[in-house]
Amino acid sequence: MTQAPAEPAIDPIEFELFKNALFSIADEMALTVHRTTYSAVLKDNMDYSTAFCDSEGRLVAQGLTLPSHLGSIPEALAAVIRRYGHDMHEGDIFVLNDPFEGGMHLPDIFLFQPIFVAGERVAIAATICHHTDVGGRVPGSNASDSTEIYQEGLRIPPLRLYDRGRPNETLHMLIERNVRVPVKVFGDLRAQLAACTIAERAFKELVGRTGIAQVRRYMAELLDYAERLTRAALRALPDGEWSFEDHIDDDGVEVGKPIVLKVRVVKRGDGLLVDWTGTGPQAKGAINNTPSYTRSASYCGIRSILPANIPNNEGYFRAIQVVAPAGTVAHGVLPAACAARGLTGFRMVDCLFGALAAMLPDRVGAAGDGGNIGVSIGGWTAERQPFIYVDFTCSAWGGRPFADGCDGNSHIFANMASPSIEVTEAEQPIQITRYEFLPDTMGAGEYRGGAPFCREYRFLETEGVLQVRSDRRTFLPFGLLGGQPGAPSMNWLQRDGRTEELPSKFCITLRRDDLFRLEVPGGGGWGDPLRRDPAKVAVDVRNGLLSAAVAERDYGVVLGAACEVDAAATAALRRDRAVGRGALPFVTRTRERAA
Repeated sequence: MTQAPAEPAIDPIEFELFKNALFSIADEMALTVHRTTYSAVLKDNMDYSTAFCDSEGRLVAQGLTLPSHLGSIPEALAAVIRRYGHDMHEGDIFVLNDPFEGGMHLPDIFLFQPIFVAGERVAIAATICHHTDVGGRVPGSNASDSTEIYQEGLRIPPLRLYDRGRPNETLHMLIERNVRVPVKVFGDLRAQLAACTIAERAFKELVGRTGIAQVRRYMAELLDYAERLTRAALRALPDGEWSFEDHIDDDGVEVGKPIVLKVRVVKRGDGLLVDWTGTGPQAKGAINNTPSYTRSASYCGIRSILPANIPNNEGYFRAIQVVAPAGTVAHGVLPAACAARGLTGFRMVDCLFGALAAMLPDRVGAAGDGGNIGVSIGGWTAERQPFIYVDFTCSAWGGRPFADGCDGNSHIFANMASPSIEVTEAEQPIQITRYEFLPDTMGAGEYRGGAPFCREYRFLETEGVLQVRSDRRTFLPFGLLGGQPGAPSMNWLQRDGRTEELPSKFCITLRRDDLFRLEVPGGGGWGDPLRRDPAKVAVDVRNGLLSAAVAERDYGVVLGAACEVDAAATAALRRDRAVGRGALPFVTRTRERAA
């Protein structure tokens, strides 16, 4: 029997060039969305992702965008392939947003374009963008107090948006009639289409240089390469089992009823299990995850402890098993509302960090602000023109075993930025009257938590709707190894000269000149605050992040009138504080202060 000739060995230099060429296509797609999009939630918040997949729908390369989308694209594309896998043609564009058939929540709309070379499907370009509005009961389609998916907006199952290059006029019209700001929505869809066109052009050039057979081989090898790197990195980690439990304050509907997040990490050899069994049941409010979003949170948390050179593709996923029981907030089932599922996903990353900190205490930091706080303000002008402002805020990392938490920096799950104040005020009936760091809110520690900020919005129209999802008011961002938790989030409304405290999740009617104040939670601290370098404490006092009184209370640092450290008084105070204190807890959840 004649054996088929063995394939030649892969040339490592040629493979490296191919790998970087493919990654650059995904990055160029991301830049195309950024440069051509209409809405602030994309061009400023950057709530979108791009990816490049092989002909079978396996994620091969992801653009430099959101880790929170990392695990979602394969499931969404799988839903398209189940329906149309043998019925795809050149010029087809597929669209979906249905959380119960591949999507995550309704504002996140996926577009997929199969790429054909010589009549053969060789790859698929993928984009996902958070759209300003997809209908539903609240402007922005992102309310946390919706109780079923049918209140949240237009559900789009996997469908053809374009058929052989011709637009599906029925679907276009259906979308146009169900969203409040169709100009922005279709402008952003065109940005996604432009990114796919860029990918098609660049990929065909790559195929022209490399050949179809070699391109297929290299894409498969890129997945195997990522898997090998992942498994090698996992083998270097200790074997064992670690668990952690945290809580979301409530879902905004059953106010005051905590929702448990529970994770178990099991590491054996070159494989790892992330098990969310024990997480609370599906919530009435709109904070339920799809399983793909829970996988994204899990992949992101594990990715943060692995080497940076591992490609972000489906080969990495092969070494990690994620369990998310159906009917829980980790895996909502019909008719679960999920518009505000971002809050749960971000909190799951922090919860996973708690387990990983027990595994690798010298590499994993304390809890950050727990993002992602969502603020939406929408309504109609006096001329009956719609306006919708959408902002997703996260700003404070937890202290780390080697450095303070980042100040004013997006959560690791997001890579988001704040909208421009000037552009916001030019485009929306909103005035941003305050945007600044909050003093005395960081969790104390040898490495303190990141500083959060506050932002104030003055409403300038006659009437509008304000929707906010936030958390970490009851269950604070935890500290580790003696570090203290960060300060809680707060929401305030100033109206007619009176100031009212608002809950963490709400939807209210705004009137002209109402002032809404948002305070982001502070990051948790890492390590014993009495071990912090007094000079760093003095710098924080000089920069206005810490008051002298709190420096003495939390760190035992005594400062003079010019913020200079009184070394003798500090040493004596710290010595007195340390006497009889005993062992410090691994996790600190309440803001216990020094006497």
